[in-house]
Amino acid sequence: MIKVLFVCTGNTCRSPMAEAILRSKNIPGIEVKSAGVFAAAGQGASPYAKDVLTKNSMTHNHISTPLTEREINWATHIFTMTEYHKWMIMDSYPRALDKTFTLKEFIFADIKDRDVSDPFGGSQNIYNETFRELSDLIDQLIDKLRL
Repeated sequence: MIKVLFVCTGNTCRSPMAEAILRSKNIPGIEVKSAGVFAAAGQGASPYAKDVLTKNSMTHNHISTPLTEREINWATHIFTMTEYHKWMIMDSYPRALDKTFTLKEFIFADIKDRDVSDPFGGSQNIYNETFRELSDLIDQLIDKLRL
């Protein structure tokens, strides 16, 4: 069983969208969750994130989750949205080194810009762009995980 954990800052924008996108694929043998390095427990996804998911026929009843030992231990693969998130995990959970990557780093080993754009505080159009970026990345992630 592959257990994917997507990690961003507050677990209200990028990581919930990534979780919803991968979950919508209904791939046997892959479980998915998300968390945030600075998340407050119990918040919903941002309104624009919910809107973009709804417009793309994805339902996701998201409740934010702070990143803890429990999520780290659960995951077989941890994909962060930025280098900073990865650094935070490495600093707090060094034993997770071998299973933690930025999403872009895992897909494109030699890519220089390893961060997924952050839509927080942006317009609906910015959330739409981030959703498209994540959708493309997750399609490539699925191919890479199946190898």
